[in-house]
This record gives sequence, structure tokens and C-alpha cells, in this order.
Amino acid sequence: MVDTEKCFEVTAENLLNLESLTRFFPVRSVRKILRETGRASKRERDLPAHVMVYYVIAMTMYMQLPYRDVLRQLLEGCSRLVSKCRRKPPVKSSISKARVRVGWEPFHEMHDQFVKPIAEERTRGAWYRHWLTVGLDGSSVDVADTPENDKEFGRTRSDRGESAFPKIRFVSLLETGTRVLFGTRFAGFEGHSEKDLAKQVLSSLKKGMLCLADRYYLGYEFLKLALDTKADVLWRASSVLTLKPEKILSDGSYLSTIYKTAADKKRGQDGIQVRVLEYTVKGFRDQYRLVTSILDPDLAPAQELASLYHERWEIEISIGELKTRLRGADIVLRSQKPDMVRQEFLAFLLSYFAVRGIMHEAALQADEDPDRLSFTHAVQVIRRKLPHFVAFSPTASA
Repeated sequence: MVDTEKCFEVTAENLLNLESLTRFFPVRSVRKILRETGRASKRERDLPAHVMVYYVIAMTMYMQLPYRDVLRQLLEGCSRLVSKCRRKPPVKSSISKARVRVGWEPFHEMHDQFVKPIAEERTRGAWYRHWLTVGLDGSSVDVADTPENDKEFGRTRSDRGESAFPKIRFVSLLETGTRVLFGTRFAGFEGHSEKDLAKQVLSSLKKGMLCLADRYYLGYEFLKLALDTKADVLWRASSVLTLKPEKILSDGSYLSTIYKTAADKKRGQDGIQVRVLEYTVKGFRDQYRLVTSILDPDLAPAQELASLYHERWEIEISIGELKTRLRGADIVLRSQKPDMVRQEFLAFLLSYFAVRGIMHEAALQADEDPDRLSFTHAVQVIRRKLPHFVAFSPTASA
């Protein structure tokens, strides 16, 4: 594992100065979003709206600190910028009220505007031939156990009872080379399936991407939605899905067709032609079957695609980083109300993006694969450095 701090040293101190939150979420853009969502401060306040946006993002990087201590961390260096900066942070109730005034809508707009793939042509491990590889998967996050959250989001239930905490469900795309999560959509656990959310996420696919996904997602409707984006896919097929060989290709893969209904299959109409790869992995009994929209084996040989598919696990690693290393093990989202839960979760996505963005910059400077940098070490470095690089004015009028 590469020493993340050494990679940061390669970038030089002036680059780290730019890697404050405002590098990824510029103050001018944040203020514009606040105005467009009707959440901008209407009068001078101790905690203006734009400060609270950065505060909530910072809060997700310091989950083990009380609210006031997080604000103290964020404003620690602001006296260098504004002489009338408060040295004593407001009480917790004032911070909570300021969060409510900002709401969750600006964070949603920030996520959709800023959180996108960041790989460059020279980014190591981001590309398969000319395709940008992305993964697709979902998970859930525990939220504070309050009556309001329970009613809004619901819990998991099984024969052994219900979960200890209410949960939100989310689905994301992952840029596998940089481990940037993007296109995320989330909702309450009850009444929203993972596939429902995944259908919304697919709209973030673009031409030139190659999407990797597990067998849970493969089906006619879902496949059609993905291919309508002009992206390509490489998905595992369930053992119960019938894929009749229609033409054997030079690399041992074969062409087949997926139909929406049995009637369509009988008539041979409205099918989606795919290429099927079958292989086994040493030490495992199960046979893998992969389905891809890349029909020409010369463009993507079966052996290369079989090796590439296992990059799909990168998204599970990234979700684990988001839920455990950034948030903290056994820590639930602390917001007591549903709208503040939405705000906090979106802020988590924004802070994860910022961390991964900084790591990508460091990897480029050091000519390393971003996957070889330690995420845990990066978070520790950023937590130490963030208070020393305040790059915005805490006053509403500045």
C-alpha cells in the first residue's frame, strides 16, 4: 500500500492549500445554488447559509466530535480572513436551527452538479481499452432511532424481528479507477426496492462507459434502460436465465438474445442481442456467465472481460469506506428528522467525493494508481489539515 501522506507531499503544500472543500464546491457556485433553491440567507447571521453548507460537509468528516467542536474546527483559521469572526461557536440549538434553514435541497443540487467521474486519460486503472469502467451496486445506512425517522424510512424485517435502527437505501455508480461514487439515489427502506433506485441511477451512464454489475440487475427492462444511455455493459447472468447460443464466436463466447416476454421470444421479436461469456475461477465450483453488449470479440476478448469483471468489487470496497472509514464503525447518522437525514447523507456523499478527489490529485502527481493509496490515511491527513485552510468568509455579505 502506498503511503498516502508521502503522495500528498509530492503534490507540495500549495496544492494542499487548494484542496479545501471550496476546491471541489466553489463558494460562488454554492451561493448560486442556495439562491436558486430559496435557501440563501436573507439577513446577516452568525451562521449564514453558505457557512452551514461547508459545516454540514465537515460534520461528516468529524462524526465523533460534538456539533460545536466541528464548527470550531471549520472556523479555526477564519480570524486570518475576517476580524469579526466569532471565537466562540454558537450553542448546539443555534447550529441545528441553521441547518434546518438551509435544508437538504441545496445538497442534492450540489451532488448532481459536482459529483461526477474525474478520471483523466492518464489516470491509472480507470480504463479498459477506450472504455471508462464503472460499477453499479446498492446498500443501506442506519439512521437515528426517532419516531419521525422510523415513520419516514422504515426498517428491515425478518423472521428474527426488525432492525435496531431505521434505514435508508441507496444505489450508486462507481468510477472504478478513482473509486468516486456518483449518480447516487436514495430513499426510505420500505416501499423502495434497490432496482427502483437503480433505474434512476442508470441515467448517469454515458457513451464511452462500460458498466459492471451483479446478476441481480440483469433483465430485459433494466438492460434496455442501460443501453438507451449508449453506454456498454458487462453484467453477470443468473443461472436461471436461459441464454441459448445462436452463434459461437472466435474467442469461445457466443451470441444470444434476451426477450421481454415468452411471447416475444416465441415470435423472435423485440429482443436485445448480447454476447455471453462462460468461465470458471480456480478454487470455485460455480460457473460464471457474463453478458455484454460488446458483440465483437476483437474489440473486447472474452479472457480480458472475464478478468475485468472482478473490478466490480471495487464498489463494495468504496461503499465500505463511505459507511465505515469515513462515517466510523457502528456510528449511525445523527440527524433526528427526515429532512436533516437527507441533508446529512448527501453531505457524506460530497465529503467522500472530496476525499477521493484529493487522492486522485495526489495519485496523478505521484504517477500512482489511486487504488494503491490508503483511504484511511487520506481521511486522517485531511482531518488534520482542513482547519488550517479555511478558504471562504464566514460572513453572509462577504
